[in-house]
Amino acid sequence: MCAAHTSVGPPPAPSLPLMSASTTPGPAAGAAPALSGRTALVTGAAGGIGRACTLRLAAAGATVLASDQDAEGLAALAARAEKEPGLPGRVEPRVLDLTDLDAAERAAAGIDILVNNAGLQLVRPIEEFPPEVFSRVLTVMLEAPFRLVRGALPHMYAQGWGRIVNISSVHGLRASAYKAAYVTAKHGLEGLSKVVALEGAAHGVTSNCVNPAYVRTPLVERQIADQAAAHGISPERVVSEIMLADSAVKRLIEPEEVAEAVAYLCGPDASFITGASLAMDGGWTAH
Repeated sequence: MCAAHTSVGPPPAPSLPLMSASTTPGPAAGAAPALSGRTALVTGAAGGIGRACTLRLAAAGATVLASDQDAEGLAALAARAEKEPGLPGRVEPRVLDLTDLDAAERAAAGIDILVNNAGLQLVRPIEEFPPEVFSRVLTVMLEAPFRLVRGALPHMYAQGWGRIVNISSVHGLRASAYKAAYVTAKHGLEGLSKVVALEGAAHGVTSNCVNPAYVRTPLVERQIADQAAAHGISPERVVSEIMLADSAVKRLIEPEEVAEAVAYLCGPDASFITGASLAMDGGWTAH
């Protein structure tokens, strides 16, 4: 879902100032951070939404196991976290290849919060879509979340508390052409999340999806180029005529906005929210 590339597309519509993870207010004086003492695992943490979620959960007091294949990106994230003044939690980088499903399951043992965020995308017509890429997308974005949940639940059940947040997409609720693997994986993730919600409710475990439209991340920036090639149009037209065509709010979402929703779902005030899909789509699904 996407990186800062402000030269593409129309300027954002006027909006309230966004708070970055570094400016997110902490708890009131004398109050413990909402997630103090909790351990979270965030996948795809080296950039984009995962990076924002990692910093936001650490700001809420959690110890965050930041997982990604990108060792350099994780090192930069950890360095950023160390420079945050008075960050209540901490960030521990963990290099993890989610195609190693056994390793993924082991990595989730003993955690209190799981944020399934890692993803990849390829935009191609079905008849041109490489089967091996389809398989890899489903492995990383559907099988790995299942194995991570499977590894996390025993500890969550034992303590009677757990939070699972799956970074889905508007494409978990709607389909788009040329995204067979991504749409399939996100629809599957929606179903998995609801099953976990039903099974986990009696054990104090909630499971929800967050469904953003296009977020300003590296993944979305690559999609712009792919869509331009697939449709034979300019990147600017991809943003205005394809990506934002169904959105009432004509701008990309910032990663920090998604991280705020994730932090809320992990906190004490969201204990009755489970099995839900929180649309952050600028009105896309209101049509």
